[in-house]
Amino acid sequence: QVRLVESGGGLVQAGGSLKLSCVASGINFAINRMSWYRQPPGKQRELVARISTGGSTSVVDSFKGRFTISRDNAKNTVYLSMNNLKPEDTAVYYCNSYIHTGEFWGQGTQVTVSS
Repeated sequence: QVRLVESGGGLVQAGGSLKLSCVASGINFAINRMSWYRQPPGKQRELVARISTGGSTSVVDSFKGRFTISRDNAKNTVYLSMNNLKPEDTAVYYCNSYIHTGEFWGQGTQVTVSS
């Protein structure tokens, strides 16, 4: 059974930081591309960042300089470090795993940024 479990969300003031974690089980983590998406209230889900099996990272332009994605294959975990958070970063953040045979999603973790 595949499980992706996100954690680390919460309520933070504008300008603050959070580090999200996503622990994967039931997949060969090291050969999966991992991504973070988010879904703000009333909006569609959008890509935030992704990291390849080799560790190459790609962060969507609007998040560059504030968000960093990383992975620890020994812990089957992908991280999203978020700095200088803004109220518009309020969203449910989802972890995604992808390999050519399929992809999986976590249940999401809520991030709320107060002004």
